[in-house]
Amino acid sequence: MAIPERFILVDDNEADNVYHEIMIRRAGFGGDVLVFESGADALAFLKTDPLSLPTCLFLDINMPLMDGFEFARQATPLLSHKPTVVVLMLTSSDAPQDRQRASETPLIQGFVTKPLTVERVRAMLQTGT
Repeated sequence: MAIPERFILVDDNEADNVYHEIMIRRAGFGGDVLVFESGADALAFLKTDPLSLPTCLFLDINMPLMDGFEFARQATPLLSHKPTVVVLMLTSSDAPQDRQRASETPLIQGFVTKPLTVERVRAMLQTGT
């Protein structure tokens, strides 16, 4: 993965979004951090964005109306041919079945258990992983 120039948080939990944005900023990131509290809103944005910036999209599993897996299914036509966008599941779930399902979903390239840490973000900013 390329070093992210933008982060997108897709999570219905406002407190988690605030916390994760703080961790991203504390890691030294000065670029855009976009927050969407629903998968539908994030999809609408992605349909209008040129997707040219290297972007890390953190996606929660458990959201009302459209969970993270449904978001990934619907976003696949938009993102599967965009090497600049990496989708990582960022979730409180550590259930083996969720990890398995994420690994079997082609758009999802990793699984991170909440909370996001400064160290994890710094590693991404230094190496792109």
